[in-house]
Amino acid sequence: MNNEQHVIMDETAIRRALTRIAHEILEKNKGIEDCVLVGIRTRGVFLAQRIAERMNEIEGTPIPWGEIDVTSYRDDRDSKEATAERVEGAKRSLEHLNIHDKKVILFDDVLYTGRTIRAAMDALMDCGRPRMIQLAVLADRGHRELPIRPDYIGKNVPTSKHEEITVALTEFDGKDEVTISQREER
Repeated sequence: MNNEQHVIMDETAIRRALTRIAHEILEKNKGIEDCVLVGIRTRGVFLAQRIAERMNEIEGTPIPWGEIDVTSYRDDRDSKEATAERVEGAKRSLEHLNIHDKKVILFDDVLYTGRTIRAAMDALMDCGRPRMIQLAVLADRGHRELPIRPDYIGKNVPTSKHEEITVALTEFDGKDEVTISQREER
């Protein structure tokens, strides 16, 4: 099968999208008061960090941000991990961040079925009771299996189930780009 990749967002497009998302978050929340940013490990963390930096540049005030690992919360993984251990793991990842009664803006790189976001919301709820949870994604490719909708979107990318969206970020991959390619047949 042809596995040719096409760049749909380059470094400049990603930077512009993140700047726009930062402004949209500030506008919707009327500033940064009572807001915290949480990135889903791995690439969502870097997106949350970049947005926090942009919001600090705009507002002149740092915004708290952190990361969460939702691996043990996913419903598509065979996990025999005890609930107490799972909750402790989530709490450790957010131990420096108070999310109780805060507006949590959750970040992920690509939104597809919605299952990762559901896992992240479960993990957040085990760590405290946010006032609200908002969702920001760099790319929304559709094909939801759960009723989850992002509040902030870098780019809508209608795809077929045979296509794949890949996000590369400098902090992890050495470059910034979003590509689309045909998924390998199995």
